[in-house]
Amino acid sequence: MKRLLSLFSGCGGMDLGFEGNFWIHEDCINETIHPNWIVKKKERWVLLNKTNFDIVFANDIEKYAYNAWMSYFGKKILGKIFHLNSLVDLIKLSETGNFDFPNNIDIITGGFPCQDFSVSGKRKGCLSHKSHTGKYLKEDEDHFKENRGVLYQWMIRLIDKLSPKIFVVENVKGLTYLSISDKIFQDFKQCSNRGYFVIPKVLYAPNFGIPQKRERLFLIGLKKEALNSQVFRIFQDEYQDELSFKETLNREFKSVKYFPFPPVTHCSLEDKQNLFNQSLKPYATTKSVLENLNEPEKEKKDLSQMKYSKAKFLKKGQGQIEINLEGLSPTIRAEHHGNIEYRRLSAELGGNYLDELHQGKMMRRLTVRECARLQTFPDNFEFVRDKKSDYPLSASQGYKLIGNAVPPLLAYHLAKRLEDLWDYIFVDNY
Repeated sequence: MKRLLSLFSGCGGMDLGFEGNFWIHEDCINETIHPNWIVKKKERWVLLNKTNFDIVFANDIEKYAYNAWMSYFGKKILGKIFHLNSLVDLIKLSETGNFDFPNNIDIITGGFPCQDFSVSGKRKGCLSHKSHTGKYLKEDEDHFKENRGVLYQWMIRLIDKLSPKIFVVENVKGLTYLSISDKIFQDFKQCSNRGYFVIPKVLYAPNFGIPQKRERLFLIGLKKEALNSQVFRIFQDEYQDELSFKETLNREFKSVKYFPFPPVTHCSLEDKQNLFNQSLKPYATTKSVLENLNEPEKEKKDLSQMKYSKAKFLKKGQGQIEINLEGLSPTIRAEHHGNIEYRRLSAELGGNYLDELHQGKMMRRLTVRECARLQTFPDNFEFVRDKKSDYPLSASQGYKLIGNAVPPLLAYHLAKRLEDLWDYIFVDNY
């Protein structure tokens, strides 16, 4: 098993994907391309196999992220491996001998906070108005080295310390438009001894079976001195150190055999008709992944399906549209209340699902569970929990956690690709 250290873990979307062993709708998986991924089938749902990655450390600063993570992973993972602390504080404690990170880490994953780089945010970048603990900074506070926008540098600091063979970084696509992107890219390349080959790529979630128009930037770093000599020469030729972030991002990788990003498995119907590669499946639809859910008022067990935003319809702004059941969902955002899309609108507001309205089904926004399914979380991942439970979670907290998460299925694609490459690219017993 490969030892995985997870940073900025949130509720665990990346962790779940790298662990595997979760249920997903069959339309989301291309069995022709990946026939060995499925270990069990039940009606139209399939169970994905376990990966070779073992989570040995996770962290986040939000208590509700801890509650969601523990309510799922706490049942499976023994020992206290989730640390409810700022990464900055943990590293400081480690450097003074008061905290120990796990040893022999093979891979580090993490999506450093994206709010300061997101197109929908204030885009303050490295001059964030919040500290590493999420608190607002006063104008006279000199916390530049520890604000939220420079947390990626602390991730690099830990990579320097633990020297994993691989790291996987996730962030918003909007980062590619900012001048800071090249500095972040160069900083990751130069960390730890001889450094890493860092390959950036924007992944479009529907191409991997996720039924929503989500785009995210990923950086995969491969430790240079851990690669075997043949693969080292290939990457040295493909990704020269002097290339900028955008030059590398737009570069076509010739040595496909060793490209660390997964191949696409799905495409639009139009592309499928025009492509020679008929092995690709059509995009999974929102209708597929939302099937067999009860209406909230009829659900008796799943609190996440019982709860949905009651915010009134607004004439302007995000979230005021009805989802397209026959197509892709809009990106699930870390929002709640008035910014959550509608499962169905009334006829007066232009709703398309008149048959459902005639059946007495109400106009409403997406439930917490529906958002989770569109992010490819399994139904046994709880996002709303009773106040009296060990790990309570409100609907608002659930919405936010889901929107901030990496879709587990997308992370699973990354995990399986890296798993397949591992023994071919790294020196034995490094």
